[in-house]
Amino acid sequence: QEQVLESGGGLVQPGGSLKLSCTSSGSIFSINAAGWYRQAPGKQRELVVASTIGGRTYYGDSVQGRFTFSRDTVKNTIYLQMNNLKPEDTAVYHCAALGTYDTGSFYPLRGYWGQGTQVTVSS
Repeated sequence: QEQVLESGGGLVQPGGSLKLSCTSSGSIFSINAAGWYRQAPGKQRELVVASTIGGRTYYGDSVQGRFTFSRDTVKNTIYLQMNNLKPEDTAVYHCAALGTYDTGSFYPLRGYWGQGTQVTVSS
């Protein structure tokens, strides 16, 4: 069964940067929409970014202009470059392959959800 695995989380000071990676053991990220979610304690899961296989990328309002999604189809890996990090970005970040509802909104596909990597922004 194909698996996805994140890496790259850690502790960073406000204003700093981190780059998350998520690699699939198969080819899902080469053929499917993908993105990143995050969940902070006591808060609902939030879709941070979603990107179609055609290259259209949608960012949440809270990360627009600071986070950048990218994809390497040869390596079956997606990335999340996070700049100018803020304490409110602290969360567990999960990568996912995504499905799309008829309304155009995204949802995580079962079986393509990473275990998560902790990002903590604190001085």
